[in-house]
Amino acid sequence: MSADWLEDTRTSYDTVAASYTELVRDRLAELPHLLSALAAFAELVRSDGGGPVADVGCGPGHVSAHLRGLGVDVMGVDLSPAMIEIARAEHPGVRFEVGSMTELDLADGSLAGVLAWWSLIHVPDDSVPGVFEGFRRVLRPGGRVLLGFHLGEESRHKTEGYGGHPMNLMVHRRTPARVAEWLREAGFAVEAETVLDRDGEHPGCILFARAPG
Repeated sequence: MSADWLEDTRTSYDTVAASYTELVRDRLAELPHLLSALAAFAELVRSDGGGPVADVGCGPGHVSAHLRGLGVDVMGVDLSPAMIEIARAEHPGVRFEVGSMTELDLADGSLAGVLAWWSLIHVPDDSVPGVFEGFRRVLRPGGRVLLGFHLGEESRHKTEGYGGHPMNLMVHRRTPARVAEWLREAGFAVEAETVLDRDGEHPGCILFARAPG
């Protein structure tokens, strides 16, 4: 496994972009708990007065487009140029940019919210604190964060996926307590936690947090 996890992640998702898009395009409609979390996030941003939101690790843009439909001024950021190309083609009403959550090209205090929707799962443990510090930097005081991630305590090396295409990246499962601790260390207040499919094959967790101020 290469030490350059960012490059491995970019290359892997460039490779699977088309097949991944086909897999997830209509998936949200089948996931009412996720839809309710996104609706709550949109309402929280609106109740704070609105403002721009970044969907970091947006993939093909389907979640960004859903938030746009909920009245959120959203932009999508993804490491994979192939994913961004698809997102721009399929959701022309939303702004999408190639970029990394490890170094967001956004002004300090410029966002009302940050969404990281199962996009932290490839970030190594030692890089997560820096990512959260970056989220805090770009959020205005009181800005909102919504995270979704795989639930568990193990990591695995993913070598293929989404139609059998080759991939080379790690997939990290984490406990809510560990992610919440990283958030608090970055200065966030954790406001809510929801565990999904706890007894199923793909357990996950959603955390709502808020920047200080």
